[in-house]
Amino acid sequence: MPKLKTHRGAAKRFTFTGSGKIKRNKAFKNHILTKKSAKQKRNLGKSGLVDKSDHKRVVDMLPNN
Repeated sequence: MPKLKTHRGAAKRFTFTGSGKIKRNKAFKNHILTKKSAKQKRNLGKSGLVDKSDHKRVVDMLPNN
């Protein structure tokens, strides 16, 4: 069976934690920021975790981890 290639777009967006969870960045902090509150923008800057329903899909794109 041939080697699996890593999905490069996914590799740039996701990182694994020590316990095996997947960290991600939050969306909606790129433009149109004037109508968003300071609290919302501050919380969008923090990282989140990939939901368990999407976990397998992300792991399949990152075979070398």
